[in-house]
Order: sequence, then structure tokens, then C-alpha cells
Amino acid sequence: MDVWRIEREGYEPENATDNGNRFLIGNGNIGVRGTLEEYTANKLVAVNLAGIYDRAPGQTWREPINAPNPFFVQLEGQGAIIKHTQSLDIRHGLHHRETVYENAILTIERFCSMAEASILCQRISVQAKGKPITIITGIDSNVWDINGTHLVDYETELIDEVIKVSAITSELRIPITVSERCNHKENKIREIDNSVFRIFTTKENIVLDRIISINSELTSGTYDEKLKAHIEKWELLWSASEVKITGDKKAQLSLNYSIYHLHSIAPRHKDGLSIPARGLSGQTYKGAIFWDTEIFLMPFFTLTEPKMARRLMKYRINTLQGALDKAAYYGYQGAFYPWESQDGGLEGCTDFNVVDVFTNRPVRTHFRDLQIHISGDIVYALKKYIDWTNDDSILSDGGNKLIKASADFYLSRAFSRPGSDVLEFIDVIGPDEYHERVYNSAFTNRIAEYSLRQAGYDNKVRGYREIDGIIEQFDGYFDLEDVSLDTVRSRLVHPKEYWGTQGGVASTTQIIKQADVLALMQLFGDEFSDDKIKKNWEYYEPRTEHGSSLSACMYALGACRFGRADLAYPLFMKSARSDLDGGGKSWAGNIYIGGTHPAAAGGAYMIATQGFAGLHLKNGKPMLKPSLPEQFDSIEFPFIFANKNKTVSVTHKKAEIC
Repeated sequence: MDVWRIEREGYEPENATDNGNRFLIGNGNIGVRGTLEEYTANKLVAVNLAGIYDRAPGQTWREPINAPNPFFVQLEGQGAIIKHTQSLDIRHGLHHRETVYENAILTIERFCSMAEASILCQRISVQAKGKPITIITGIDSNVWDINGTHLVDYETELIDEVIKVSAITSELRIPITVSERCNHKENKIREIDNSVFRIFTTKENIVLDRIISINSELTSGTYDEKLKAHIEKWELLWSASEVKITGDKKAQLSLNYSIYHLHSIAPRHKDGLSIPARGLSGQTYKGAIFWDTEIFLMPFFTLTEPKMARRLMKYRINTLQGALDKAAYYGYQGAFYPWESQDGGLEGCTDFNVVDVFTNRPVRTHFRDLQIHISGDIVYALKKYIDWTNDDSILSDGGNKLIKASADFYLSRAFSRPGSDVLEFIDVIGPDEYHERVYNSAFTNRIAEYSLRQAGYDNKVRGYREIDGIIEQFDGYFDLEDVSLDTVRSRLVHPKEYWGTQGGVASTTQIIKQADVLALMQLFGDEFSDDKIKKNWEYYEPRTEHGSSLSACMYALGACRFGRADLAYPLFMKSARSDLDGGGKSWAGNIYIGGTHPAAAGGAYMIATQGFAGLHLKNGKPMLKPSLPEQFDSIEFPFIFANKNKTVSVTHKKAEIC
């Protein structure tokens, strides 16, 4: 098994959506779905741009922009398909396809340059078998948009053998320009419906090298020169982040793939950006930044690329005003961070996030106004970043203001019963989104208390209730109907039916969407014994639908804590292979939520390093408490602690940091 390459054989347009996720390439600025070159909008082709948001006509929210597709290639005269292979070199971010036709062989390599954030490159090789083959390649403006058209006022042009498509966004009038130059000059130009194509005809062999830029000038250099720089940059990234597993090639490939995705979506090119919940795989979730970044992605970047981690934290510091404005809108003080943060820290989440599959009407949800744990999640991530990097300069660079404002929000949001000085948080949503408007979510209360302590407040917050060592997820949870997951699933009438909110099949039961109490235990692990984690794991895991890609890693980490790597291993593989295996949940009601799953990729890294290797801080020093699965012979990886390079090496007999 090649642990650096994924591959699928057979021409399968019916799997275009999953393959678009599976074979995604990106460089943090641009993400290109892994759809085939001849596909158009109906196969969810997307060239997704980081940090550019716009509102389509008639909509109430903004979403990221998909640029015209510069990788379009179509053949004429090629005949029927005999054999087809699509693959991705995950060591170097190179997408390949080879299609053998009756009359030609088409081979294409493409990449988003990791060395130049605005540059894309494509090499097209056609081996003709003696009959005329026409090659159509260019910039296709048949753009996939989920919620309406964003690009208007198109212009196409040919200037000094450079073809160009320009447009502006419909609301904010942001210019979008895609330019291309080709090494082969003998072609005809055809402009059709805001698209521009080059047309070549050959009876022999031809190689077309195309250099493309988006929203920047085309730079000099050949395809091979740009490929070399791109590979060198990837090698630098891997030198600081590669996790080496012996004894289990499938796990090695899966973890390599997860880390590949994390690198591909990190916005190294520009300050002021963070990482959306679906990365750069399209417009799902409005391209917004969730708590996924702070809780599931920050550990990877903190240990491997602290400068990138700092940039992610600076995004939250720089968007503090948006959080202040949101708190004021709801009548609170301090900073209430957006559940779905967009440019400038604007709240992208609406009051209606689900469409009822039976009535086709929007359903009122409360993610926007009641998931108050988000501000504490950000404070938590900031503190953990400082603990691992010793970079307390970020506090004077806005971090202290963020912490204070978040604490002030919790103070103003809290409730106290008459005669009591204990703060409670009522009418909230914890990580388990199937239960809305709950009182005293254990996770929410603890993260709020943590934020208050970081700001220097000593207010008492209502702790969690427990029975026989089992923490009650929220007040009254144990009184809900206690039925099996299969029973609740059998109550579904429609396959896209949403399980939560009022009237959802899980809302009146103990079945939960994702790790909640176990997430609490992972974040605040020092407060819980291994035995208590085990008891709660055994109670909550059978009651968890794992309806979110964020869930499996928290249970895996918990299992490692009480020495059951055998339980953690399948959850590790579930996280690491979330986009490799495909077929995950793509709908919430009638709302499309498909795309890649960066949090699962980050979770896989966390399981490998914090779970299997057991890397953690104790008294300010990195320590190991391994729980290595029997499938592994060893695990080894570099990390950075307090600006010093370290290496972890763990076998079944020995564990050390050097």
C-alpha cells in the first residue's frame, strides 16, 4: 500500500460529490474540488476562495465565492472510455487523472501552488492514436452556487496570449479575475456564455502547460519551475508535522491524508483569516468559522506551526468588535462570539438553519442565540496556545481584551436564583445540538467558569449534577426517554429528517448528536479520574448518534485515557477516513451540509498524538501517557514546545520525548 497516494479506478460521475471532497487540492487561499476536468456546475465543481463573502440576490446571508473554473478540459473525437483512474499525491498536493479512450489517452496533473497562493497549474497530455482529437480547455464560468448567483457583469478577453475572465460579486461588487497563459500558441479562441476557451486539434501527441492566477498578476516561470517550488514547500510542511506509524499502513495513509487536508486549508498567505468548518470545499455552512477551529484544529497548528496557530487566534482578536456587537444586539455586555463567523466577525448564522422535509418550511433553531459556549471555547484555545508556545505576547496584542470581554458576557448572561450567589446558565445549547433550550449544560457551565477564572473573576458557577459517577449532560437529561439509538432511528419517516430541535425524533430522548460530556472531560482532563471517564464513556457512547464529524475523536481520546486503545482505534479510523470513505451525513433537513471535514482531520491528529502517544502538559512540561493500539508497532512525530523542537517516540515497551 502506498501511504502517500489515494486512488480510485473506474469512471464514476455518480460519485462526483464524494470524489469532489476526496480529491480536493488547496493552498489555504484557493480550494479546488476534486471533480474531473470535463465536469461543470451540476457535478458541484468549485474553485473556492478564502475570505471572500457575498450575498446572492434574495438571500439573507453571505457565503464564500466560487470563482470561474480554470481547469476545464474536454475532448472531442476521443471515443468511448476504456479505462479511467483518478488519484491524489497527498505528500505534494498533486491531483492526477488518466483516461484511456478508444482514440486517445488523456493524462492531467494539476495543483494549487503552495509556494504562490494565487497560482494554479495544470499539465494536459494527450496521446492521439492517429485520428484527429480536439482539445477544449479554458476558463469555464458555469459556476456551482448553492443559494443563488454571486458573479455578474462578466468580461472575457485575450491580451498578449493571456485569456482572462473577470466579474464582480452581486452585492459587495468585489472584483474576481481569473487569468491563464499556455505554453502552446497554436490554438483558436472561443468565447461562450461568459467563458473563454482555447481549442487545439492534433493527430499525434501534445502537452499543454497552463499557468493560472486568481485575483493577481500572472507570474513568470515554467510549469516545472512552479512544480519544484510547490514540492519544496510541501516538504518543509511535512518535516514539521509528519506522524510516522509502523505496523499499520492503512492507519498511516489515513493519518497522512488528514494532515494533508489541514495543510491544504491553512491561510498562510494573509492575515485576518481563519479556517471554515468545511475548509475550502465549497459554500456549505456559508464558509463560516465555527468552534471547530479552536477546539479541533488549533492543537495541530500549535504543535507543528505555531505561527499559523497564532494567526488563527489573531482572527478572533481582530474580530472582537463583531462579538461585542452581537452581545449588545441581544442585550448583553462583553463579547458573544458568532456561532458562524464571517468576514469582520459578522454572525453568519440565521435563526432558521433547517428546512422541514415534510412541509418544506424553515424551522426555527437556536444555534445563533443560545450556543454561548463559543466565547469560552475561544478563551480555552487561547490559553492552551500560550501554555504550549509560551507566547504570552499575544495577551498584550489583544488577548487580554478578548478574555475580559468574554468573561463580561458570561457575567451578564448568567442567572442567579433568589438568595443564591451561584451563577447558572439557562436556555442554552451545549455541543449536543439535538437538545435545544436546556438549563445548566455541564459543558457550557464549565467553559463559562473557566473564562471567568482566566479574567480574574472568582464568581461561583453551578457545577454539574451526577448519579453514580455519571455526569448529567444538562438539568433533566436523565428524565428523558432512555431508548436505544436503533429505536430512535426507526422512528424516522424521511431519510433527510433532522433529529433535533422541537419535535425531532431525538429531542425528547437521551440520544445525543455528538460528544458533549466526553468533550467536557477531554478539555478539562485533569479534573477527572480515569475511572470517571470510563463510566461516562460507557454511558454516553451507546447513546451518541455521532451525527457530527466532531464526535468520534472525543470518545477516542476518552477511551485512551482509561487504557482502551481497542475502543479508540475504530473511532480514530472513522475520524481519519471521514472524507476518504465518504458517504457521511450531507443533509440537515433539506439543507445541504456536505463538504470536507477539517475537524475530523484535526481530531485524527489529536487521537494519534494526545491519545495513542498520550502527549500532554503536566506542571508546564510535556509528558507522555501512551495507549498504543495493538495494530501499531510504534508512533513517532515532531512537535514544537516553547519554541523548541521536540520528538516523541512510542513503542509498546518504551515512550520518550527528546
